Order: sequence, then C-alpha cells, then structure tokens
Amino acid sequence: MALFNKEPEKSPKTQPTTITPSASTAPTAVSTSTPYSAAPVAAPRTNGPAPSEARAYLDRGSKISGKISFEGPARIDGEVDGEINAKDSLVVGESAVVTAHIKAASVSVAGKVSGDIVATQRIEIRPSAKVSGNITAPVLSIQEGALFEGHCSMQPEGVREDRKVTVFPKEERVVQAAGGQKQA
Repeated sequence: MALFNKEPEKSPKTQPTTITPSASTAPTAVSTSTPYSAAPVAAPRTNGPAPSEARAYLDRGSKISGKISFEGPARIDGEVDGEINAKDSLVVGESAVVTAHIKAASVSVAGKVSGDIVATQRIEIRPSAKVSGNITAPVLSIQEGALFEGHCSMQPEGVREDRKVTVFPKEERVVQAAGGQKQA
C-alpha cells in the first residue's frame, strides 16, 4: 500500500460497488470492501417529487436587491428591495422588511411590506404586519392589530383590467342624453 510511500501505488485495488435487488421498495444498503468506507452507503434515490422540506428561506441579516423568483414555498425574514415572484406560497416573517412588488399564489405578511401585493389565491395580513401598497386577491384576511394603507381589490387581476369605467364630462353626458341635440 502506498499510503506513506513517496510514490503512489501503480494499480490501486478497488472493488466495484454492487446493489442486490430485493423485493421491498425500501432503499437497500450497499457494502464496499475498501478500507476508506466504514459506514454502509444508502442506495441512490429515484427521481421523484421533491420532499416538502425543500423550501427557500432568507434569514435575518439577509439583504437582497433585485428580482427574486421562487418555484416552491418560501419564507423571508431578511430585507428585500425589488421584485418578488413566487409560484407557491410566500411568508413574510415578523423581522422582514420588504420594499418590493410581490406576485405569488398566496401571501402571508407578518412583517413590513412597502409595495403592491398580487396573489392568485389568498393574502393574509397578520396582527404584527405593516403593509403600505395596493393588494389584489380573491380572498383577503386582515387580522385585528395589522396596519394597512392602500387600496384593495378582491378579484383576480385580469378581471379588474377588463372593468375600467370611463367617466364623461358633464357636457358630453347632457349631449348623449338628449339624443345628440345640445340643451341650453
């Protein structure tokens, strides 16, 4: 063995790893006979859906400027300045300070948010929250003690765009009411 020699060993002795098939679907242990692996190695996991523990998290002390996108559930406890897009749920923790336009499936705010929030499912503003900006969601919950300053719309964003109202000046309304003839 060339462990302490100055020259490396010409032909290292390794044995191939073998996995024995079994009737159960549980991962099987793999044993190797090299002196470097004392613990059994677990069989590789099949490519399945990601476990529920895989979530994004920005802890206290994190400061981010720019555009952030999340594929799964996410929690922010740090500072964000820019734009946040989440395909799943987003939780803004009590210590978070967010100055951003937020777009997500559902948003729960317990910290400070300055900017518009658009959710396709739900927005929840908790008692410790301070929200300054416009919010849009089909379901809205503002708990007692929360501070909210802005406009809210409880309908999907696309519906709001289709329902714009045009207000004509008084002179034009009088002309239209008279059937095109002007009244004095």
